[in-house]
Amino acid sequence: MSEVVSGGGIASHAADADWWRGAVIYQIYPRSFQDTDGDGVGDLKGIAGRLDHIASLDVDAIWISPFFQSPMKDFGYDVSDYCAVDPLFGTLADFDHLIAEAHARNIKVTIDQVLSHTSDQHAWFKESRSSKTNAKADWYVWADAKPDGTPPNNWLSIFGGSAWEWDTTRCQYFLHNFLTSQPDINFHSQAAQDALLDSVEFWLKRGVDGFRLDTVNFYVHSQGLENNPPASLEDRSSPEAPAVNPYNWQDHIHDKSQPENLEFLKRLRALLDRYPAKTTVGEIGDGPRSLKTMAAYTSGGDKLHMSYTFDFLSPIFSKAHFVQRVKAFEAIVGDGWPCWAFSNHDVVRHVSRWTSDGDFDGVAKIAAGILLSLRGSVCLYQGEELGLTEADVAYEDLQDPYGIRFWPEYKGRDGCRTPMVWESNGAYAGFSSAKPWLPVPPEHIAKAVNRETSDRSSVLAQYRQMIAFRRAHPALRDGSIEFVDAPGDVLAFVREDGGEKILCVFNLGSSGASFAVPAGMKLTALDGHGFKAGLDAAGRTVSLGGRDAFFGKIA
Repeated sequence: MSEVVSGGGIASHAADADWWRGAVIYQIYPRSFQDTDGDGVGDLKGIAGRLDHIASLDVDAIWISPFFQSPMKDFGYDVSDYCAVDPLFGTLADFDHLIAEAHARNIKVTIDQVLSHTSDQHAWFKESRSSKTNAKADWYVWADAKPDGTPPNNWLSIFGGSAWEWDTTRCQYFLHNFLTSQPDINFHSQAAQDALLDSVEFWLKRGVDGFRLDTVNFYVHSQGLENNPPASLEDRSSPEAPAVNPYNWQDHIHDKSQPENLEFLKRLRALLDRYPAKTTVGEIGDGPRSLKTMAAYTSGGDKLHMSYTFDFLSPIFSKAHFVQRVKAFEAIVGDGWPCWAFSNHDVVRHVSRWTSDGDFDGVAKIAAGILLSLRGSVCLYQGEELGLTEADVAYEDLQDPYGIRFWPEYKGRDGCRTPMVWESNGAYAGFSSAKPWLPVPPEHIAKAVNRETSDRSSVLAQYRQMIAFRRAHPALRDGSIEFVDAPGDVLAFVREDGGEKILCVFNLGSSGASFAVPAGMKLTALDGHGFKAGLDAAGRTVSLGGRDAFFGKIA
C-alpha cells in the first residue's frame, strides 16, 4: 500500500451541524427541471412537484441555481434583486412552500448566492453609476481611463474581451469579470459588504440550509489595479475558460483571489454560525493555484465549510488523474473539506467528456461508483443520475451568450442545460406542455425517469444503490483515504472510519481485469452497490468486468 492521505483527520458528523460533511447534494437548474405554468421554463412549483424523485435517490440536500429577480442576460447569474423571486420562477410563497416540502422529506435546501457581481439593472448599480458622489458611488469597481482613453489595465473578462466597460454618465470604466451587464461589486466597501450579508440573512431567515457561493474567489480585486502578467504555457494547460478564449493567457494574480477576501469569508461564516446547521460550498477557479486557494478558504473552521475546484470537470478520465488530484488535495488543503463534482450547469456532461467507445452507460455507472466513494461531499447534477449525455444544440437554438460569443469552436453551456426528461411518451418528455426554452434531445427520451425507474440495470438504479450503499457505510462518508497499488486501469483505495475499513476497487477500462488482494489483507465481499465484480474463494483475487467495481470489508 501507499501512504495514507487522510488530510488531517475527520471528525464524526454525529451532530446535525455537520450534516454537510460527506453529504450528497443534488443540483437543480430550475429553468430546465420542471415547468408547471406552460411557459416552457421550469419554476419553483415544478421543483416542489418533483421532490419525490429526489427523495427516491436518498440524497441529503438540493442546491438550486439562481431563481432571483433578473433580466436573465446570464440566466439568473445576473441578479437585479437578491431578495425577490423572479416571476419567471414564481413567488416567495412558492419558495417557502418548496422549503417546507423539502424539509418534510428530510431534504436540506441550499441556494446559489452570486455575490461577486450583480445585474446592471440592480438598484444599487443604477444609483452607483448616477454620479461620483452618491451614497453607493463606491459599491462597484470604478476607475478612470488611461490618458489615452483606454481601460485602466489589461484585465480580461471570462466571457471575452476587456473586463472594463465605459460608462457615459460617470465617464469612468467599471469592472465586469463576466458579461458587460454584470458589474463587479467592490468588496473594499464595507457598506457594500454589509448589504450583501443582509441579503444572505434574508434567506437564512426563510429557512435555507446553506449556500453555494458562485465564483467565490472573484470577490476582491487588487486596489492597485496592476496589470496581470502573462501565464506560462504550462499554466495554460489547465484552462479556466475555453481554449479559444485569451483569458487563459493571463496569470490572474491581481483581479481575483486577493488576501482581503479571507476577512469577508470570516464575516460570512460568523453570520452563518448564528443559525444552526448551515453550510457553505464555494466554487473556486484559480488555475494552478486552485488547491492552495481552497486550503486558505476552508482551513481553520472560520471561513467556508467546503469548496470545489474544476479538477474533475476536465476531459481527463484516468486512474492517474484521480490519484494525482486527490493526493494533491489531501497534501495541500489540510483540514479543509472537499466537495467533488463530475458535472454541473457550466461544463460538458461528464458521460460525454469521458466516453470514447460509445459505452455511455458503463462510464456513467463506474463514474457514479468512484464519485460516491471519494472522501468528501458530492454534488450530482440533474440528469447525471440518468446518464444523460451532452446535447448537440443547433446554433439557431442557442441561448447561452458564452456559446454565441465563441461559436463554433466553443458551443457554450446549453448542451448540459437541456430539459430534464421525466416521461418517455407525451409532449416534451413531461417537462412542459409548451415548447421548452431549449429543445429536448431525442436521444434523451429513452433515458426518461419513468423508463429507468422500471429498469433494474439502468444508470438510475445504479445511482440509487450506490447512494444507499454510501449511506450504510460511515467510512464512505467520513473516512480517510489510502490509495493501493493496482495494475492498468484499475483504481483502488481503502476508506476507513473508526472500526470500519473498506477496500474500493474500480476498473475504468472497457475490458475485464483482475486485482490481487494485498498480502495479509483479509476481505469479505460487500453487496448492495449494484456492481458485479467478485472475490475468489481464497479471498486473494478480485475479478472485474469492464467498468466494474468491487467493495470489500477488511477484517
